[in-house]
Amino acid sequence: MFGKTYGIDLGSSSIKIYSNLRNKTFADKNMIASRGRKIIAVGNEAYEMFEKNPTDIIVHSPMAFGMIATLELEEITLFSMLRKIDSLLRISSDIYFAVPLDMTAIEKRAYFNVVNGNWLRKNKVFMVEKPIAEAIALGIELDENDGSMLVNIGAQSTELSIITDGKVIISKQIPIGGRQMNEAICTEIRKRYHLQVGTRTAKRLKLVLGRMHDPKKEARKVIGIDSISGLPREEIISSMVVNAGIKNCVDRIAAEMKTFIERTPPQITFHIDKEGIFLTGGSSRLPYLDKYLEEYTGYTFNLSEYYENSVVAGLEKIIKNRDLRKWAETMKQRKL
Repeated sequence: MFGKTYGIDLGSSSIKIYSNLRNKTFADKNMIASRGRKIIAVGNEAYEMFEKNPTDIIVHSPMAFGMIATLELEEITLFSMLRKIDSLLRISSDIYFAVPLDMTAIEKRAYFNVVNGNWLRKNKVFMVEKPIAEAIALGIELDENDGSMLVNIGAQSTELSIITDGKVIISKQIPIGGRQMNEAICTEIRKRYHLQVGTRTAKRLKLVLGRMHDPKKEARKVIGIDSISGLPREEIISSMVVNAGIKNCVDRIAAEMKTFIERTPPQITFHIDKEGIFLTGGSSRLPYLDKYLEEYTGYTFNLSEYYENSVVAGLEKIIKNRDLRKWAETMKQRKL
């Protein structure tokens, strides 16, 4: 009754945590700033330093393509966020992790150790496959399912999954996401204006000017570094340039998606065609993205209202509903 339970989605861009005690979902940037072995800032504070930091301070994410890349730093980042949620954080909590598919034993152990290490201890760990958590959040019936397709366009990768009869039968991860879109916008600006801008500036332009299916033309003023003189320069960037960078990435995702569907058994694609493809992830916020993908693939899309919170919303439902906990696998530390 008095135990604490958390549902955690460790993303490459941000950490989303659902606390059953608070009955609320919290989000913070999954970033850490350090100088040597000394931690300078964590979470949103570290992100504020990103691309502004001096050379002796490193700012980066402990995650890479949806997987834990640096265990020690991820443990510190997660502990820092949990302490913000519960200042009297104690041991022996139930932790539900949303995890990628097809992990090795070492990768699974990393998720166990991140909440059973130096900072967090004696926590019981449960693992839920991310597509399953998303399907539960979207209200997809898992027990009697003829075939549903989910597409999660995240910060650093896009995951394509097909679920039937409660199992993920086919899955593929594409190394393209929001960050690659930001980098593509930087490349387009450098090619057309001979101006170097950071990915944070590119992200702001993407959010303001990014349109996948809209002829409306807009522009924004930015400051960058002139590629020739090396001096700061002001430039007006049009929406056409921003959309060109985004389109390069989206076209690659759409092409992979089309190939993925073509390799799916016809009896399943028939049901997917009737039901539509479910689209989630933070990058699915791009206006008219679903319409653009519909024209490219020929399939209809169901855009999730949860966006980047789809996974953690699924974990919340699993924590609240005992009948759904069968989709969570208990993880124990294996003795070597």
